[in-house]
Amino acid sequence: MSGDASKKTSTPGWLAAGLPHVWLPYTQMKTASPPLAVVGTDGARIILADGRELIDGIASWWTACHGYHNSHIRAAVERQLAQMPHVMFGGLAHEQALTLAKRLSALLPGDLSRVFFSDSGSVAVEIAMKMAVQYRINRGQRGRTKFIAFKSGYHGDTTGAMAVSDTDEGMHALFAGLLPQHLVVDLPEGDEKAAALESVVERHANELAGIIVEPSVQGAGGMKFHDARVLRRLRALADKYDLLLIFDEIFTGFGRTGTMFACEAANVTPDIVTLSKALTGGTLPLAATVATRKVFDAFWSDDPQKALMHGPTYMANPLACAAANASLDLFEHKPRLQQVQEISTALTEGLEPCRGLPGVKNVRVKGAIGVVEMTRIDNYDGLRARFVEEGVFIRPFGNVIYLTPAFTIRPEELKALTGAIVKVVKDGVA
Repeated sequence: MSGDASKKTSTPGWLAAGLPHVWLPYTQMKTASPPLAVVGTDGARIILADGRELIDGIASWWTACHGYHNSHIRAAVERQLAQMPHVMFGGLAHEQALTLAKRLSALLPGDLSRVFFSDSGSVAVEIAMKMAVQYRINRGQRGRTKFIAFKSGYHGDTTGAMAVSDTDEGMHALFAGLLPQHLVVDLPEGDEKAAALESVVERHANELAGIIVEPSVQGAGGMKFHDARVLRRLRALADKYDLLLIFDEIFTGFGRTGTMFACEAANVTPDIVTLSKALTGGTLPLAATVATRKVFDAFWSDDPQKALMHGPTYMANPLACAAANASLDLFEHKPRLQQVQEISTALTEGLEPCRGLPGVKNVRVKGAIGVVEMTRIDNYDGLRARFVEEGVFIRPFGNVIYLTPAFTIRPEELKALTGAIVKVVKDGVA
């Protein structure tokens, strides 16, 4: 950390003037502490208006996988900005989007080959659900509009995405009565739960369009991990009952769990996959819903009513697509997955001292994800403030303290992050 924390400047004028006019995410505005005033970012660091630098432990909600201010991505966006910042994607096309679609299709497993662009992860999930339902309609199977989803799952904050998240225990419980009703069940972890899931599917098969799951890691639902057998069971179940299998890789995609996509580790290919977050390396909003040929072929018709009627205004924005193409360049030419493995080792070693401490329920690591699960966290503001005092930015939620750092983070920075967690947990702040 640079700068003297004891010599803080006054609140910036722009923060004082603007804060009364914004509504912050996941925040009780009346009681929450004011947000930290940020004036810059660099590598794995956040630069505050008062001169302090915080090591970022969550890479801006897991997006900045190459760190902040990556020169290759910045240059690509600058070139595209000079050429063409935006053009609508209806009736027009541009090189960045088509090149990106081709590259994503080549990277993804199986025949995931048709890319529908949007501008946020939640919308990508909505599109996947619309694809799955209309796939049934286009094949003459009306009434199959429900989905199998899973407890502790989270797929976004828009209405359809909320409806396939865990509305009993998740952040959207308040809206459970307003949402379409799907079947939210236990993941098939073990034979008993697998049998229970199949029983549900068998009873409701004529109502179901598909199954949606976060492969390998349920992120915002508590950073809960599951193994490859879960995904293989879901693939087999989807095939047996003619359901579309949707993998939400918005969090897990692009190296976060140790492989380029989480589904690779299980050797399972979904029918539809959603991507966002790290797609542009944390620079610009972009998402993609990618379907297999089987799904796309159900829309290929002389009948205009069988077209997918969806089209976000900034769909396939050239600046965002340029950033995504540059990000893929870095995955091709830099040892990102090797860096993830090194981070995984460092997280395992660095967080292990938390195991057995009072209030700690579990410590777990998968790829570049490190989790200290507490029995409970009572004072989020106090806990976050303590981390800032330690020179790090870590934002716990639910009952977990977690790290999802940039893949380019320096070893000493990562050590500072894990050390701060160990120290703060030992102090009993949570």
